[in-house]
Amino acid sequence: MKPDTTTAMHNLINEVRFTVPFELPMSELCSGICTGCSKKLIDFLDMELGEWEQRLKQGEKPGLGDINKLAKTSQKIYRVLQKNRLV
Repeated sequence: MKPDTTTAMHNLINEVRFTVPFELPMSELCSGICTGCSKKLIDFLDMELGEWEQRLKQGEKPGLGDINKLAKTSQKIYRVLQKNRLV
């Protein structure tokens, strides 16, 4: 059985928070290879996740498009972090 969209969004947020290294210090984020500003991308993703966490707490029900958009954004940022050898 598939989860409802609220559960799916919670699961996606938890997976992204577990996978992306939000806690990396600036010295590691901005050293070596840089194919896009890792710091700005991580900050942007953290802001997007925080916004959705707040919206979910307020009872908003995300649509499949919302989940897909956040998933695609997260995947793109993760690929940049891979290129920058941070994950």
